[in-house]
Parts: sequence; C-alpha cells; structure tokens
Amino acid sequence: MVDRLSPLDASFLYFEGPVTPMHVGGVAVFDLPAAGFDYETLADLIEARISLVPRYRQKIRWVPGHLANPVWVDDGSFDLSYHLRRSALPRPGSDAQLRELVARVQSRALDRRRPLWEMYLVEGLSDERIAIITKTHHAMVDGISAVDIAQVILDVSPVVRELPPDDWTARPEPTAAGLVLDAVTEIARRPSALVDTVRLGLADARSTAENVTRTVGGLLSAARAAARPAPGSPLNLAIGPQRRFAVARTDLADYRRIREKSGGTVNDVLLATIAGAIRGWLLSRGEPVTPASVVRAMVPVSVRSEAEGGRLGNRVSSYLVDLPVGEPNPVVRLSQVTYAMQAHKESGQSVGAATIVALSGFAPPTLHAMGARVASSFSSRVFNLIVTNVPGPQFPLFASGARMLEMFPVVPLPGGQALAIGSTSYNGGIYYGLNADREAMYDVDVIASLIEESLAELVDASRASVNRRD
Repeated sequence: MVDRLSPLDASFLYFEGPVTPMHVGGVAVFDLPAAGFDYETLADLIEARISLVPRYRQKIRWVPGHLANPVWVDDGSFDLSYHLRRSALPRPGSDAQLRELVARVQSRALDRRRPLWEMYLVEGLSDERIAIITKTHHAMVDGISAVDIAQVILDVSPVVRELPPDDWTARPEPTAAGLVLDAVTEIARRPSALVDTVRLGLADARSTAENVTRTVGGLLSAARAAARPAPGSPLNLAIGPQRRFAVARTDLADYRRIREKSGGTVNDVLLATIAGAIRGWLLSRGEPVTPASVVRAMVPVSVRSEAEGGRLGNRVSSYLVDLPVGEPNPVVRLSQVTYAMQAHKESGQSVGAATIVALSGFAPPTLHAMGARVASSFSSRVFNLIVTNVPGPQFPLFASGARMLEMFPVVPLPGGQALAIGSTSYNGGIYYGLNADREAMYDVDVIASLIEESLAELVDASRASVNRRD
C-alpha cells in the first residue's frame, strides 16, 4: 500500500511559489569542543540517528495526471552528502555574517526530486563556535508527534547515546502504471478522493481554508474572529524571494519576574515585548501611530505547563491577537495583552492542537511550523504578522560533545507577509529569530534590537510600579 500525502500536506506543495518557499528552519550555535567537531563528525551522527526519522530518506513521487495526491517513496539513491553541506565564514566570522548566510540559505526552495531537507555545518564562527542551519519542508511534517533531524542529533549530555545498527534498505519505487492503478483503486473505493485532489490542484489557500472552516466546528469561533480585516500595516505587502534574518537574545528570568509582578503568563510578557518593539520600529519609520493603533498577530500558543519541564509537547492553541502598539506605557501595554489573551481563552476563540491537525495535518519541528501552517490557511488580510513562541528544555543539549549555546527559529513567510517572528526558550534564555523580506524589511535589525530594549523597559517599569506600591 502506498504512503500517500494527506490533502493538506499536499497543499503545501501546491501553494509553494517562487517567493514563498514552504520550509521551516532554524540555526543553532555550539561551543566547539576540545575534541573538535567537523563535517565527518556530524555526518556520522546523522548516519547513526536518521533511522529515527524515516521520512528523511524518502522523496515525493507525483501521480501521472494528478489523479491522486503524491506519495512518499524510499529514495534508492539517497545521498547524505547532498543534504548535509559544509560552509565556512570568512574572517572575522561574525554573527552578522552568520545571519546573512542563514538568510541566503532559507531563501532557496528545496529540491523536490530529493528528500525535502537540508542541513549546513557552518565553520569559522568567531570565539571557537560552530553553527548548524536546518531547513525542512512542511510536507515532511506529517503528524502531531513528528520530530525532525535537528532534534534527534541532540543529547542531554556530552556522551553520545548509542543506537542499534541501521540496516535500512530502500524499497523499490512504484512504477508510473502502479501509481495510476493505486489512484484509480482509491477513487473507486472513495470517490471523494478525486474531488479533494482536484480542489487542491485548482483552489487557492483561502478557498481551501474556507472549505475546511465550514466543516470543522472547532474553527467556527476562530473564523468569527478572523472575519475582521487586519489593520493596514507596512508589514503587509507583496514580497520577493530573498530574505533577511535578525536575532534577539533575552533572559527567561526577566519574563518570569515580570509575570510574577503583573500576573498573566510568560507568553503575555513576550507579546507585550514584541508590541513595544513594533511600536518603536513604526515610529522610527515615521509611520502614523495613534493611541488606538494595533498590529494583529497570529499567535500559536503552547499550553504545556512548566511542570512538564523540558519534555517535548504538542498541545497548542492559536489566537488572533491585536498588539497595542499605540500604547506608550509598557505596563499598560502588558495589561492590555494579558486581558486580550485571557478573553480569547474564556470566549473559546482559539484553535486547539487537535483542530489544527484536522485543518492542516501537521506537527512541526519543535512546533514553529504551526504558526506558518495556520497562517497559510487564512487570508493575509486577516493578520499582520506571525509570532511563534515554543518552550524548550531548560538544560543544556549537546551534539557529539558540542554544547548548544543558542537556538533561533526561522519561520517562513506566507504571501503578503513581510515579517515572521519565532522565539524559543532554551537553558535560561529566550531566543528570537526574525525572518523578513529582504526589500521590504531593510531595517529588520532595528526590530531585533528594539525587542531587547522593550523587554528592559518592561523590567524597569515593572520594578518601578512595585516600588510605588511599597
């Protein structure tokens, strides 16, 4: 029996275009261990772990005549050296050079003739560091418990865990005639399959989302929230194929201190921080900002409790949140965000993880692709930007003895969206990755620096409000 892509997984192949590559990515920075870490070290590690993610040795075969959705087949010519690549930064090996490399790597679409993933070992980074860049197509992520290659190469200690030998042998690919026969048999057994396939081949993302919304009861409240058009913003315009990438580094302890003093959640503090940064960016551009100005964010939220620690979890709800960029007072801004998030939870205007799966059949590498997948299902007129926040492990992780220092997500841009902000908490820090259209967001570094300033402003304002009460 063939392993066929689900209709919504297949949609990410149909919806992909020259300016909207549909892959999620990331960049992790590591300390170079005393024993060294080179291309062969990483290749050996992947060879030993790739059996944990069988999809990474499979490619897509299209059915002749598009009679059915594509199928996954083993790549009999699988070549790890094609997917695992080696780059070196010229001196001085600065973080700015690394960010430029990340932007260029993430701008390029994946080769559909091969398994849909790539990984880059980046050497020459200053201060005895290395980096690993990853990119994985959305169609690869096929379930709420899915993991990706970047997860399985990490260990909780410098000692590399051993796995049983991998005796994988590629299964023969089906012939074109076999694919057609399977498709015809499936259509005879389930006539609606042909209708689904034709619709996905012809309809755009919005009409598909509307069809799903009409049939999935759990999305009704979210659809009502999405009926209001997003406010006008320089974040929404036609985008090109090239990207810029910026990062911000913050301390998780700051978010927790603010939360303890003001109530709400760490995620509320993060959204208020981003609201302050976007406000400052708009003002730096001379954009009109009034007390009523808002920027609407699509926000997938992990609802895993902190008691679950660093374990991976996939319980997620997604909200459309109006960030109060017109509010100059950071404490008031935070209270408005907290109120808005609480109102969403109480009104049921959210999309739960199970419903998201029904909508798009996915679970992303460390959840960041949830934001991109949900965003791709709604009209770009509904929101101004995507913000993902994924709680990660609060202890160090290692790859063949190399300690991971930082991890920055790269969330893809849907059409008409010039900026996507991803954040990941890891080992006491919250790390932001800002993926942006190269032409429209020439000043994305300004937003990154303003994120750090906005958080500091919240810390100071929260401390001052406590002192006044005392």
